[in-house]
Amino acid sequence: MPKFLLRRWHGYHVMTLFSLLVLFIGIVMYYQWHLGLLGVVCASIVIFLMMRARQQFEKELGEYVSTLSYRVNKAGEEAVTKLPIGILLYNEERHIQWTNPYLTELMEQELIGAPISVFSKKLMEDVDSEKKLFLTSISDENYRVFHEPDERLLYFINVTEEQEFKDLFEREKTVIGLIYLDNYDEVTQGMDDQVRSKLLSHVTDALNRWSKTHDIFIRRTSSDRFIAIFNEEALQALEENRFTLLDEIRENTGKEKVSLTLSIGIGSGQSSLRELGSLAQSSLDLALGRGGDQVAIKEKNGKVRFYGGKSNAMEKRTRVRARVISHAIRDFVKESDKVFVMGHRNPDMDAIGAAIGVLKIAEASGKDGFVVLDPNDINQTVYKLLEEIEDHDDLWARFITPEEAREEATEDTLLVVVDTHKPSLVIEPKLLDKIDRKIVIDHHRRGEDFIDDAVLVYMEPYASSTAELVTELLEYQPSHPELGVLEATALLAGIIVDTKSFAIRTGARTFDAASYLRSRGADTILVQKLMKEDLDQYVRRSKLVENAYIYSGGMAIAKGSPEEPYNQILIAQAADTLLTMNDVVASFVISELTDGRISISARSLGDVNVQVIMEMMQGGGHLTNAATQLDEGTIEDAEERLKEKIDEYFKGGQST
Repeated sequence: MPKFLLRRWHGYHVMTLFSLLVLFIGIVMYYQWHLGLLGVVCASIVIFLMMRARQQFEKELGEYVSTLSYRVNKAGEEAVTKLPIGILLYNEERHIQWTNPYLTELMEQELIGAPISVFSKKLMEDVDSEKKLFLTSISDENYRVFHEPDERLLYFINVTEEQEFKDLFEREKTVIGLIYLDNYDEVTQGMDDQVRSKLLSHVTDALNRWSKTHDIFIRRTSSDRFIAIFNEEALQALEENRFTLLDEIRENTGKEKVSLTLSIGIGSGQSSLRELGSLAQSSLDLALGRGGDQVAIKEKNGKVRFYGGKSNAMEKRTRVRARVISHAIRDFVKESDKVFVMGHRNPDMDAIGAAIGVLKIAEASGKDGFVVLDPNDINQTVYKLLEEIEDHDDLWARFITPEEAREEATEDTLLVVVDTHKPSLVIEPKLLDKIDRKIVIDHHRRGEDFIDDAVLVYMEPYASSTAELVTELLEYQPSHPELGVLEATALLAGIIVDTKSFAIRTGARTFDAASYLRSRGADTILVQKLMKEDLDQYVRRSKLVENAYIYSGGMAIAKGSPEEPYNQILIAQAADTLLTMNDVVASFVISELTDGRISISARSLGDVNVQVIMEMMQGGGHLTNAATQLDEGTIEDAEERLKEKIDEYFKGGQST
């Protein structure tokens, strides 16, 4: 305790004693005046001493306060002038009024009167927007800036070292990759050991060079699988060169008259190795579901980026798998009280044909089956088919509305979704929530958006159509369901429409399915009648084709007039027509739909992956057949955006 405070504490006790002394002197004066007089003299002496003590106390107190104030002011001045923190005051015109020496030394120039933009344009923008905390860069150093807009005051704290540690942490985070040889079993079946060994050496040599170049730990886990462990810095380098490993493997193995392709699933952005492994496996499943020969990178936030996917998916379905799936579906049907079949919104011939095929599977198992169809959302190309179905009372009675399906659904109902796997595209999304047991049958490449908790998924991007898949399932039903002429024709029409009369995406299994349907009475003449179009539709489509032009290496682009909206079918048909022209390797048709959205249909012969381009614009589809719909903007905006994505595609990278 300071001395003057100690004295002050004693002073309080002295005052108390003095009061008692005065009282005592008064009593003595009353009885003995001469003794009282002596007491008064003594009291006077005490008062004098007390006054001197008080003066001394006040003097010492003043000196202490003065010294403390000086030290505080000096400490403040030292902090402002010597601490490694920049301080800046600016006026209403955003000109510098004052800075501490730290900032002056940092910039090595006179700052008073200069605009704030002398540091950087970004700093000026952040100050104008009145941000209270932000990062900026000055002289190759990073600073965290605290802004007090009301005081027009900025504090600069150097965080370069902190940022470097953060960047180092991000670069060194672990990444796990799972590598799979898509078609190893198929292409090596029947090969002699010498050829197989030579083929595999091409793959392992390329992978070893790849791992050494990018500092990747890689180990083989089976004949067609590898695991790779690396970091975010290596992943960034791989993304910058667009995973050229895929092309290298395909080209090197192609020299041996066969072509192996790789699929890579990568998990990143997570600290837990277990979760990284799950992300990598999920990414690999996604890459394989999209046809293989590509890389899928999934982060913990769910974002997925894709690279590659530029080659046609190879057919590698087996009849054994088709038979197993067929029997599994039969078992699920038998365990259900009824079966609902639902396709995508605005269903086409493939969706309707596949749905009718699933109805026959339910019928063969002795269960009631129903096709969910929205009468207000019907594709124009299926009008004639639905008119034919209406003439067959037994079959037409199996078509119900979404409202009826919701009312009749029970805990034991089975829902089969055909020709789509995206919950956002089904006819009635509420059925997905109401019905627990769901089966997905689709031929599209798998997207990020997928129906959750399906008890069975039969997705084959190598198939021409969902109708082809369902036809094979019908073939392997133990009870051998009888197909009527119209039912077989509907399935055949679905195959013919999706293959453009067996011109694209057609494999040997496609012709086997068509042959089976033909043997069950499918009427090819009726198919042609169902696919006929009106003359005015043909003329309108020709107008779209008429104004097409070639952009960047065989990319044909056509756009409709904003005053004349087209339906999705005409837009798709115009894209198909453009693809038949000389020197056209891919076609894109842009038009406004009747609901005001902008639609883009894309087609190719396989050299260009239009699915990737459309996915960049939040669409999807197949390598040779894809589309997207844009909710905002004009036809001209869509055209410019499409050109940007085409240019980006040819640079090699794709992400969603």
